[in-house]
Amino acid sequence: MIDEAQMRLLALCSLRIEGKSVDWSLLARCALKGHLDSLCEGFIPEESAAARKALPVLREGLRERALSEHFSRVEGELEQARGVGASLVTVLDPEYPENLRSVTDLPPFLFYRGKLDHEADARSVAVVGTRDATDLGLSRARMVARELSEAGYTISSGLARGVDSAAHRTALHFERRTIAVIGTGITRCYPKENFNLAEEIAEQGLIASQFWPSRSPGRDTFPRRNHVTSGISLGSVVIEASGTSGAKMQARVAANQGRHVLLLRSLVDQQPWAQKMVEAQRATSVANVEQMLEILERPVQTQETQAPTQLLFDAR
Repeated sequence: MIDEAQMRLLALCSLRIEGKSVDWSLLARCALKGHLDSLCEGFIPEESAAARKALPVLREGLRERALSEHFSRVEGELEQARGVGASLVTVLDPEYPENLRSVTDLPPFLFYRGKLDHEADARSVAVVGTRDATDLGLSRARMVARELSEAGYTISSGLARGVDSAAHRTALHFERRTIAVIGTGITRCYPKENFNLAEEIAEQGLIASQFWPSRSPGRDTFPRRNHVTSGISLGSVVIEASGTSGAKMQARVAANQGRHVLLLRSLVDQQPWAQKMVEAQRATSVANVEQMLEILERPVQTQETQAPTQLLFDAR
């Protein structure tokens, strides 16, 4: 069961006018600051480009149909989530992951399977990399995941094949906690080959999705997933990643979010994008886990005083 405030927030996320929806991160920020009533009345108490762009969509959506008329769509999505044993947490709830609260591009809700663990997940580190990892890259991913988890960190990643899968499986093998942030609705698994892995994670850790439960995978969903994988973590360790890899995007996002960005020295030696990030002091080149642990103990930055990172969420 969800309460009225949660329902109203989800209904706001379902507004869609001529193919446009309100920036979900904008809704999340305003709701987190206690402005849900204002949103429901067609006002956005934030001065930003995202707010100016969203205001006409919000007002037209509320003018076209009463907010309560969107409840049935939300109920349908909730029913699909319940069908796979998934739960819901929103920015209005104390259980919402603490690390995500400190980024501006936070999602207004997460559907999840498994258990939330505030204390363990506050010490989450993303281990990410290319889907087409080399054998050496996979070995390095397993080593990093094992040593970080032994040091008390939760291993987060994106459930993709390659480096992500190696990181998740290593954490599970050593009976450590792992979080999979997926690029589909919670009712789906992508890639399908990771179905059994996803089930293991749901049993021993957490699978989280920022999308409607019915959402199928798309070219846009995986880049958006990177924002949450990074935001839910203290830092991102990139094992292997080409200039077109999603892991490169996550490194950039993590830097924008004020998170630690740790690039393996072997990656920095081989990839110009990684060299540029280190030279710009947006990332740190690391040769071993000892260096990672030293950096991860440093406080992360918050985005509260920075301009919001606009991230438009598709409300399909």
